[in-house]
Amino acid sequence: MLNMSLTSPFAVYVHWPFCLSKCPYCDFNSHVRRTGIDEARFARAYQSEIAAIAARTPGRTVSSIFFGGGTPSLMQPVTVGTILDAIAGHWAIAPDVEVTLEANPTSVEARRFRGFRAAGVNRVSLGVQSLDDVALKALGRLHSVSEALDAVAIARSIFDRYSFDLIYARPQQTPAAWAAELERALACAGDHLSLYQLTIEPGTPFFELHKAGKLTLPDEDLARELYDLTQILCDEAGMPAYEISNHARPGGECRHNLAYWRGHDYAGIGPGAHGRITVGGQRRATEAERRPEKWLMRVEALGNGIVVDDALTPGEAADEYLLMGLRLAEGIDPARYARLAGRSLDPARVAMLREQGAIAITGEGRLRVTQSGFPLLDAVVADLAA
Repeated sequence: MLNMSLTSPFAVYVHWPFCLSKCPYCDFNSHVRRTGIDEARFARAYQSEIAAIAARTPGRTVSSIFFGGGTPSLMQPVTVGTILDAIAGHWAIAPDVEVTLEANPTSVEARRFRGFRAAGVNRVSLGVQSLDDVALKALGRLHSVSEALDAVAIARSIFDRYSFDLIYARPQQTPAAWAAELERALACAGDHLSLYQLTIEPGTPFFELHKAGKLTLPDEDLARELYDLTQILCDEAGMPAYEISNHARPGGECRHNLAYWRGHDYAGIGPGAHGRITVGGQRRATEAERRPEKWLMRVEALGNGIVVDDALTPGEAADEYLLMGLRLAEGIDPARYARLAGRSLDPARVAMLREQGAIAITGEGRLRVTQSGFPLLDAVVADLAA
């Protein structure tokens, strides 16, 4: 039985599944609709699903809320406000709650952002992806660099906290070009940046192009050079990595994502949303119907769109803690892993990985992946979990 304290962080993730277009690298649950979307009807469904999940998780205090997608900034501010009111109506809200909304530069306008701020959003995350117009076109993005920088400026003027994403290790990208792009990004960054290496995901147009030999990514050595360069420039700018792909000034970390990586509970609301909630002392994995209209009808008929609701075994809960926690620079607490798994990590494997320089033990006894070990994270996790 998992003992999840009512006072531990509790996050709420809200998925808005609609986009203006589908990017060729994206495998998220996002959908393009050429006809209008009945936002009022969807808002009522979000209210119903929030009520259903809140009934299973009474007494929790929400520490963070995250509107992801899709493109949540395509929502009307009144829809965001309706959802936030529903969350506040069913759970207590922490005084310092972090409320993040993802936005694309094409959907940013000052009036709409002021509406989001008035609704209760206090942090935005912008999908800039590149500060190179040629690269933006290749990535299928609808905005220009100029529009992206304008969006960042609007975010800075309205919100105390903002972040934006960039994708690197793109085809034909050189270290010099990436250094110039990243330095430009750091010059206009707030307290947080997300910097992802381009990955090829099955089921995407980029996957088919890559398979056909028409899209070539940097080789392993170049990708490592780009990664190391990223760490150096961000460290020098006072924005070290607190997670393998996320950088922040001290105190600027995304509290919502920390809830995932630290293994805390979170409710997943909306089409395709995943959740991890503790019910009756048992940690459960939930997942909602992915197709928006089918999710909508399911909620209207049953009160929620959940199609997966599985109890995690001790081993599964421990492996998730290991997989997510080792992404963080702070690492994991081996004692917590032992409580979850019912067994300790293998001392011989820990010693071997320490000798190889892939992991380290901190003065507080936490186990963390080293800077040189991060590019090999998947292998490190597999070794420890075996």
